This record gives sequence, C-alpha cells and structure tokens, in this order.
Amino acid sequence: MKYIINDEKYHFRTAFDTETGAYVRTGIIDEEGNDTDKDPFMASFPHLIDVGIMGHCIHGKDGLCAKAGIGCYQSGASIEQPNMSVEDFEWIAKQCKGRCNQLALGGRGDPDQHEYFEELLKITRENDLVPNFTTSGYRLTPKLAKICKKYCGAVAVSWYRNDYTLNATRTLIENGVKTNIHYVLGNNSIDEAISRLKHDDFPNGINAVIFLLHKPVGQGSVGNMISREDPRVTLFFELLEAGHPYKVGMDSCCVPGALNYCKYVAQESLDTCEGGRFSCYISSDMKMVPCSFDQERKYEVNLRGISIEEAWNSEAFNNFRHHLLHSCPDCPKRDLCMGGCPLLPEIVLCASDDRVVV
Repeated sequence: MKYIINDEKYHFRTAFDTETGAYVRTGIIDEEGNDTDKDPFMASFPHLIDVGIMGHCIHGKDGLCAKAGIGCYQSGASIEQPNMSVEDFEWIAKQCKGRCNQLALGGRGDPDQHEYFEELLKITRENDLVPNFTTSGYRLTPKLAKICKKYCGAVAVSWYRNDYTLNATRTLIENGVKTNIHYVLGNNSIDEAISRLKHDDFPNGINAVIFLLHKPVGQGSVGNMISREDPRVTLFFELLEAGHPYKVGMDSCCVPGALNYCKYVAQESLDTCEGGRFSCYISSDMKMVPCSFDQERKYEVNLRGISIEEAWNSEAFNNFRHHLLHSCPDCPKRDLCMGGCPLLPEIVLCASDDRVVV
C-alpha cells in the first residue's frame, strides 16, 4: 500500500510504500503546481517518530553492550525507568495517523522485550503506521520473529559480535522478516568494518547493512570517535560505495563523510540530519526532542498537556533548527549537509575551510 501526504503548509508531497519502505519526496511545489526541485527544509509534522518504548534495559546489568564494544548512548546499564505505557503509545499513534509514515520503536533496551510488545505493534498498524525496531537479538525467539513478520516493515539487529547476534539474524530471515544489520562505526570497529566490506562477510540473506556513526553520548567515549584525518575513513567510504550482495546504507550523521569521501554516490540521494525537520524522538516518559542523541534534553518538550504538533512547532525545536538553517553559509555543499550534527559538531566528518558552526 502507498500513502501520499500532501503538506499544504510547506508545499510538497511525499509517497511511502508500506511494503518496500520506499519513500520519495517532491521539491517545493509552486503556485502553478510545478515541482521547483528545491528541497523543502521541513515538514509540518514528523514523517518518522522514534518512540522510546523501553525505559530500562533488562540486559544492561549483564554488560552486553560493553562486551560488544558498544557504548550505550542511552546509558541502559545505569538508568531504570518504567517502560512506556500502552495508553501513552496509543495517544502517540492516534495523532500520527495519516500524517506520519513510520514509528521506529526503541529506547533504553530491546523493544521486543517490552511487556506489551505485540499490542504496541498492533496499535501501530491499526493507525496506518509501519513499525520498525532495532534489537540486540538477545532472547529473540521464533515466536517473536513470527510477530515481527506479521506487523513490522523491517527489523535491524545490532552487530553485537556474539552467537545471539547471528541466531537472531538467522531466525528473523527464516521467518521472512526483512532484516538489516546495524553496525556502530567507531575507532574500535572500523578495521572490522573494512574487512567485512572487503570480503562481504555479513550473514547471507540480509537486506542491508546500515552504518551508524559512534557518538560520545551516554556511555559512548570521546576516544572511540573516528577522525576525519584517519586514512581508514577514506578507505571505508571507498568500500561503502562498491558493489555488495546486500544494500549498504548509513545514518544521516555519516552524510558529511559521504559528501567528502564518496566519488560515485549520487549526492542528491543523500539526506542530512532529519532531526526536527522530518523526524523526532519521544522517550518512555513522554519527553519529545528533535533527536534521540539529545540525552542532556537541551531541546526537550514535555508532551503532558500538549500535542505532538505543538511540540514540533515549539521554541525548543526552532532553536535546534537554527543550526541547520544557518551553519556553513558559504559552503557549496550547504544544502546537502547543513553543517551536520547540531548536537555534536565534533563528530562531523568535514574539514572544509567553509565550515562555520552556528
């Protein structure tokens, strides 16, 4: 099924295919109905909402993330809050019906371990939304995989370098679930990433490998950030755009790197930071921020008593957007990059003389 959203406020249209996940967006449409090819800066309502249904991580105390070399940016090993209630989740989903395409379930732990996981997925579909989520794969059973097949668009398994990573990936694929690998790219993992891309050494049958740039947030360390001066970064991006038997993608935090290091990727196919423009994050305690990496809650809006749309148009969100609107005004790639991450300028893979962080 395809959903069309006509954004009358910002004068553009989008189409989303619920089966394939394909998403297309027109340019700004002028008064005569012509596509100007000028990208809209933002939508009048988020097209994807990252919903943190998990307030705590049942595996956190086991140190699974640390053992896998992944610093949990939500500090799941040390923070315990209640998981999101069914009532709060349904309140979110009902507001999103007809205005949003996807709910990415996440938070401080594996979403598939939420006590009402299947009910939340059902609510998502009842409101014409596609649910997706990322899991470590720990305790992901064939029963859960069948539930994912029934409701989810795709499931991502974090690359935790363990038997349960491979078992979960295999179980999802065997049950017909579109399965991606999410790979956190840091100093401690870039050599492995290069090797696996060279030899296409990822599980057979996966849909895609998505690389997520390591950020020094929560339990993520500054020392694990990759550097734009590191020659391995150049090699990584060369391998990224080579042919592979699976799709290869990246999070928007990697886009400045792709613009500076990739030679063959169509730059118009890249979309920079969507936080506060086309996506946002809602935590289990109903706090909304432009991006889930705002763990200091600098741009937080409390949803108790106001709607998602009101939070979207709040002063806090406009302050976040100010960076994307005004950084790097003289850079020829400004429209493609917008200065990169507004929260963590130190992670941006760009050394241009035109770089000016607002």
